[in-house]
Amino acid sequence: MKTVGQPVNRQDGRLKITGAAKYSAEWSLPNMTHAVPVQSAIARGTIRGFDLDAAKKADGVLLILTHENRPAMGKPGDASAVGGLIGENVVPLTDNVIHYSGQNIALVVAETYEQARYAATLVKATYDALPPDVEMEKLRGSAMEPEKFFGTEEAQIVRGTPESALAGAAQKVSARYITPHGHHHPIEPHATIATWDGDKLTMYDASQGVGLPQRLAAGVFNVPVENVRVVCHFTGGGFGTKGSTWPHTFLAAMASRMIKRPVKLPLMRQHMTSATGHRPATHQDVAMGADATGKIAALQFDTLTDSSTLTTFFEPAGLTSRLLYAVDNYGMKHKVANVNLGAPIYMRAPGEAPGTFGMDSVMDEMAHALKMDPVAFRVANHADIDPNLKKPWSSKHLKACYERGAEMIGWNKRKMEPGGLREGRYLVGYGMATATYPANRMACGARVRVYPDGRVTVSAASNDIGTGTYTVLQQVTAEAFGVPLHRVRAELGDTTMPSAPIAGGSWLTASLAPAAVEAAEQAMAELTTLAVADKKSPLSGRDAKEIAWKDGRAFVKANPDKGETMAAMVKRSGKPYFETCVRAQTMMDAKDNQGLKQTQRPPCGAVMPKPEQDRDMDKYSFHSFGAQFCRVRVDPELGTVRLTHFVSVMDVGTILNPKTARNQIMGGIGFGIGMALSEETAYDPRNGRPVARNLADYHVAAHADVPDIQVEFLNIPDPHLNRLGARGVGEIGTTGVAAAIANAIFNATGKRLRELPLTPDKVIG
Repeated sequence: MKTVGQPVNRQDGRLKITGAAKYSAEWSLPNMTHAVPVQSAIARGTIRGFDLDAAKKADGVLLILTHENRPAMGKPGDASAVGGLIGENVVPLTDNVIHYSGQNIALVVAETYEQARYAATLVKATYDALPPDVEMEKLRGSAMEPEKFFGTEEAQIVRGTPESALAGAAQKVSARYITPHGHHHPIEPHATIATWDGDKLTMYDASQGVGLPQRLAAGVFNVPVENVRVVCHFTGGGFGTKGSTWPHTFLAAMASRMIKRPVKLPLMRQHMTSATGHRPATHQDVAMGADATGKIAALQFDTLTDSSTLTTFFEPAGLTSRLLYAVDNYGMKHKVANVNLGAPIYMRAPGEAPGTFGMDSVMDEMAHALKMDPVAFRVANHADIDPNLKKPWSSKHLKACYERGAEMIGWNKRKMEPGGLREGRYLVGYGMATATYPANRMACGARVRVYPDGRVTVSAASNDIGTGTYTVLQQVTAEAFGVPLHRVRAELGDTTMPSAPIAGGSWLTASLAPAAVEAAEQAMAELTTLAVADKKSPLSGRDAKEIAWKDGRAFVKANPDKGETMAAMVKRSGKPYFETCVRAQTMMDAKDNQGLKQTQRPPCGAVMPKPEQDRDMDKYSFHSFGAQFCRVRVDPELGTVRLTHFVSVMDVGTILNPKTARNQIMGGIGFGIGMALSEETAYDPRNGRPVARNLADYHVAAHADVPDIQVEFLNIPDPHLNRLGARGVGEIGTTGVAAAIANAIFNATGKRLRELPLTPDKVIG
């Protein structure tokens, strides 16, 4: 019954293809109403007042909610235990202060969506406007220097003497690398349906983790966490934006409580450019010094990024530079300027995606200055241990990724001097970069149920955001029980299931898969106990130590013919199913225990002993690594860049499903291609409004932009992260892509482009 490691098709594939998968905006509740938000037309100032007369008289209008009639609310609950973060740290409609253009200032609720949308256009607000601060570079002098990122990671670091080491280096390179604002733009926009039954709230919320809006809403509406149920069986992409809870979710629940009817609030694409987060811009000032042999003598990596007074989040672009290469003399600084834009948030590989653009661009510049092959330069500065924590890696095989990637792309065809390769009128270039992302794990629960007909369900209160979580959960559970794959069904996306982290941070598979295996093993152990105590069982009277399991059947080790299936055990019990439920303790156990005091423990919950791997958390540094290689073709007259070949070789531990894992890396590369070549959210500096407000103006990578992509995995287990040796693959595929493309453009043209996106005007400029 080997299923782990097999390229299994998605459990949810047929549902999505046939349209049977129900997304959050697609639920239909009796007596449901519809809501549309009204957003601020200014970026800074205060609301003087509203003219609501015309809107109130419009057909079907039931409620117009503003700060003037909003009921009293509590403070958001604690979301940290499930790995979440509130989008804005204030409850919507708190007061009349405007922080950014597009801020929600009112909500119109009507009988139909069309009525609500029309009435929203009739809501008129008058303002006392102030000039907004939009451009972070103008605020550099007053920018703050935070001590930590997300309360855990040091944001300012000095090792050795970087300043003097730079001054004395034989070869120096320094440059500013710029990444723009970017938006997540998943196919499914945010949406919430909220309904109250007394003091119990149910929400159907487009989310990356149902536990997040549950905990936050409990605090805002002053009800116990167990009184809030959140459902999200399918999520149409998230990339970080749905890893936070935004004002519209609270507004829907607020309105539903006031009118005592269900409220559906789906966002339009335009709403998602203002009030559901974005990737902040960065200015990365990087200085590197090396000796004549190619060893890095010093590195200074300084980042200016923007944020908002509504959040503590900022883009930690420097974090990757502290550990990617061996550098003794090192400095890292982060400065944050608060601007009048919507609150920024995590976007696929936050910190690492923009940070690897600066880090691996300067690596390429130094390699060229030293006349060294870029791969050889990276190998010469390979970090054998974590240079920041001074700990060994839990598992690292990056050099093998370099070697295999170079072989696959045909790196030996690359010319050292730029412009050395042509195909007709086109210039051809090769580029590469290192990929990396932390290997994370969080506290996670799982529940299994065994039915009298031999079926098994496995469930947890997390989400599949399109990554294949349903399928991998099904696989590991089937193999743990030793039953055919089709006998197991995975269930996700409901807070009535055991507590689990959000699908983000590349930690869900590494957290949930071991929990499911532990739940299955506990189920078999408890069924064994029942069987040996049951006089009707063939195993009656045996010592549990005499019993073994295989293929969903318990038997006597010394006499394999003497035994019975778990289905027979459950059937004889007369119960509808046999259930076990566990919560696996992890390195974040202390924090999670604190959070779980606020929520309902599963009724069958048993706390598993700490995994053996948790003893390793203080001994090792946990990261995944990989190598990104690409080949580009550049039109020197038009400045167009076409990728003709992309190779990605990844060291991400055990691959539980090569099909879904490959899909994740390919998707990450596509994400990185858009970041590199086309994606940018520009804001009008006069009024703080996003210029690109839809997918016609914001250019995500299309199929025509994505070349042949080859993905390989080393498939070497990480023995220290979890019992399966598996690490997450959702975000690492994006890292290093932009740098590899920029480096390839330089190899083709001799032009060093340091500002994303790498558009034709910059190529020929």
